[in-house]
Amino acid sequence: MSHDHSFDNLRVPAPCIVDTGILVNKQDMHRLLCDLGRVRYSYFQDGKLTNEDEGFVMEVFADPVRTTIVANHALYLNVCSFDYLELKQEGGQVHFELNQENRYLRLTPLTNPLQEQSQRTLDAATLEAVVTEVLSAGWDMRFDDEEHFSS
Repeated sequence: MSHDHSFDNLRVPAPCIVDTGILVNKQDMHRLLCDLGRVRYSYFQDGKLTNEDEGFVMEVFADPVRTTIVANHALYLNVCSFDYLELKQEGGQVHFELNQENRYLRLTPLTNPLQEQSQRTLDAATLEAVVTEVLSAGWDMRFDDEEHFSS
């Protein structure tokens, strides 16, 4: 049985976006948004700023019936609430615009993923050290108990 290689030649490579571009794939949007952390958000309708503040991205999800909610400095982002996400860079600052028809929600990260990752690594190392110490203390207690019963 022969394989038709003409289809392989027609395959278009997946896009590559670096700091600017448009994402329409909901999974790509989700991946980009899920580790944002603290953000400055601005909400625009018909080109006019209607709301602006700082908040924390609590959850990112894809559900055709659930609502995107921004309240009390917490952002619950449903990528299905938007047609596309546009990455923009202005003055060295990257921001994300979640667009749908005549409105968009602009998110400007206030945290740096590089710093966040080093903090997570440090926290994991600290946690590991504490667990090791607790386990070691447990073994020491067990040996002490065994000594009392063996005499």
